[in-house]
Amino acid sequence: MLSFVVFDAEGVDARHFPPRHAYLIGPDETPVQGDIAFRIGVVDAAKAVHSTVGLAVQIVVGPHPQNGTPGGAVAGGGGGSAIAGPRLTGLLTLQTCLLPDHVQPYLLTIELARRQIMFVLNKMEDWGLFDLPAENPVIKQFEEARIAFTQALVGQRGTTEQGAESARGGFCARADRLATQSVAAGIAAGEQLTLLNAERQFKFRMSGRGYKETALHLSRMTPEMPPPGAPIVIPGAGYCTLSEPPLIGCSISPNTSTELQQKAAIATCDFVTMPMRWIDLEPSEGKHNFGPTDRWIEWAIRTAKLPVVGGPLIDFRPLCAPDWLFIWENDYDTLEDLVGEHINAIVTRYRRTISRWTVASGLHVNMNFKISFDQIIELTKMCIQAVRKLHPAAKIQLEISQPWGEYHALNRRSIPPYVYAEAVVQAGAANPAFHIDTLCIRTQMGHAEPGLATRDLMSLSAMLDRYATLEKPIAVSALGCPSSPIAPKPYRPRSGAEATDPYEPGFWREAWSEQQQATWLAAAAAIICSKPYIQSLCWQDLSDPPNPATSPEMPFGGLLGANGIAKPCLLYTSPSPRD
Repeated sequence: MLSFVVFDAEGVDARHFPPRHAYLIGPDETPVQGDIAFRIGVVDAAKAVHSTVGLAVQIVVGPHPQNGTPGGAVAGGGGGSAIAGPRLTGLLTLQTCLLPDHVQPYLLTIELARRQIMFVLNKMEDWGLFDLPAENPVIKQFEEARIAFTQALVGQRGTTEQGAESARGGFCARADRLATQSVAAGIAAGEQLTLLNAERQFKFRMSGRGYKETALHLSRMTPEMPPPGAPIVIPGAGYCTLSEPPLIGCSISPNTSTELQQKAAIATCDFVTMPMRWIDLEPSEGKHNFGPTDRWIEWAIRTAKLPVVGGPLIDFRPLCAPDWLFIWENDYDTLEDLVGEHINAIVTRYRRTISRWTVASGLHVNMNFKISFDQIIELTKMCIQAVRKLHPAAKIQLEISQPWGEYHALNRRSIPPYVYAEAVVQAGAANPAFHIDTLCIRTQMGHAEPGLATRDLMSLSAMLDRYATLEKPIAVSALGCPSSPIAPKPYRPRSGAEATDPYEPGFWREAWSEQQQATWLAAAAAIICSKPYIQSLCWQDLSDPPNPATSPEMPFGGLLGANGIAKPCLLYTSPSPRD
């Protein structure tokens, strides 16, 4: 049992502290099952496992004092390592370290600060940035976080400014404020460090030096060399190195087609992704509707001369799968047959125009079709094998959705995303029929849907690095955030809360806007494209859906508005980093 004391902060009365997006995390960053409840000023977490766990929770990270004055400006965000931006703030999902069971409660902000400082130190080591001089802004920011944390740690059992003993779990309100400052400064340091590392890696990769030096290093280790241009894996490196710069693309909903959309795609994309949503292609069982998809693919191939990525072919999200399919949710054998027939129809129709297929997305989440662990893996392998048999020359991709895996803390029949990805990669190593060429990651933030809460830039970078240890090329297949705030929606009641807690999408630095969307895209894209294992980056949607209620994609998430007018983020997309 873990308990965490919380104080009033940023206008949130601790008597009604909402532990939003709260879940437990076990070893290896794997979410675990447990019950999280709230009583006045305390968050209680009862775990269902025997290992040590930590708590992930969404909290407000406000502007922190800098040089003794509140609300100082913070550098970071954009295409470089120290770009001036708004004061650091946000509604972010953060986590504590793994903590042993304790009779007395922990102070939540101290544990969040402890983990953030450890996180920054670990990434400094991973990225070889311990040699930064003391006057570097990253080090100054980190020192501010460390000093505030130390002061909070030393004074956590002290007295308040009025000299009265604190009655909230024996913790001092001043220690909570210092720890909060440490969290804010730690996130600022982490994001600056992430952008600094991206700046260094970006130059190394785009110049081609990274691949050449990796190939030379491998030649000294082994007489066998991969074919020219093939991905290189150095034993023990924990990732593969690609020879070409990452390609930049965009997903295009087939249901709308305008001249403005076509011009935007030509101006900004190296490739386009055409979603093959089952609900669009076969809205009624046995009755196909290929017209809209045909028109876009024909335009991309014949007019725009852009390669097309097809899929995901199988995506069981509610607005992606047709209603008639759910009749068979308790009959796995029939479901598998229908999946096979659908894949056969789509791949056979488009295999002359599509050379890369995303075969499935999010099967590991297992929220809509309740199938077993073995059936999830079996269905995944069947999808891979079917596409490879129908189109042997094609490249095969598998998409991971909700890559932090929050869903697994609530759904015992799901598979943690990394465990799922690892199982599929191992199956491919054992049998070429199940081999995938690329692992895709959906990286979306700021939506009021499960798994799409907002996180900081260092967390984004570290998540990609973790999947890279599977030594497969990584494609960020749906990068995105909204250009306008998305209203929270209820998701489930919390014990002790006055009403159902809102499922908050969160925000980064300030409320989402068109300019903030562009700023986030510039920073996220710089980080992603700098990594040696990234094969491609695809923005989540070309244009906002005309009717968000009937679209599975993020409202306000396009490069164009629903009216066809370009947003500022369109300026941050270009045909390729090689330009």
